[in-house]
Amino acid sequence: MKEEKINDNISLFQNEGSLAFGTDAYLLSAYIKRHTKAVSAELGAGSGVISLLLASRKKVSHITAFEVQKDICDIAAKNVAKNNFSEKIDVINSDIREISKEHYGKYDLVFSNPPYMRADSGKLSCNDADAASRHEIFGTIEDFAFSAAKLLKHGGLFTLVYTPSRIGALISALSAAKLELKRLTLVYPTVAHTPSIVLAEAKKGASDGVFVTRPLIIYKDNKNFSDENYTDEMKYIYEHGDFNEFYKKP
Repeated sequence: MKEEKINDNISLFQNEGSLAFGTDAYLLSAYIKRHTKAVSAELGAGSGVISLLLASRKKVSHITAFEVQKDICDIAAKNVAKNNFSEKIDVINSDIREISKEHYGKYDLVFSNPPYMRADSGKLSCNDADAASRHEIFGTIEDFAFSAAKLLKHGGLFTLVYTPSRIGALISALSAAKLELKRLTLVYPTVAHTPSIVLAEAKKGASDGVFVTRPLIIYKDNKNFSDENYTDEMKYIYEHGDFNEFYKKP
């Protein structure tokens, strides 16, 4: 097991060879709106990094993080304790499809970085944790949407990061779970690229109507992929742990 320091001075333990903390997870943590009184839940917490970032920034009051893989769940709990957030984050070993009914209708916010690929597509990683992170082994996008809907209060928000190549499946899953898409942001590596990430926010029990924000471009040009080449919008996100106001509904 390795330990590294990441953003917000968080210490993160991860198994050797596991997927590194990435841009998609960091952007999701920044995309989630600040609601300091919100009781929230994370579906598929992994090492717990998104919950840790939210707790560090005091964006929500409390987080219940659900993770199906026992060994990964133990690492998440270790990360929570290491960073002194045991009073703000509870880590529960549970399949997101089998969460106890005692949690239904309890949360103001649910967030997730679900697996992007269908279980029958692409080559599965030999690393079980990585395979579960990439492929829908422990739940499809429909399962994540329905689980979020069960956990949310009326008017609660489900915020997630996903792949643009399956945006149709995402919108269909949200609709089936009666979660109305309300905000959508496409993320591009550079202006010369197609989008690589989509950030979405849906609301339980809302009327239709979606705010499609301006796109987020990460790098100024396609020849320099270093931190020094971040766009002003991306610099703002890393400096503030939040998106600029023009990415939020007016």
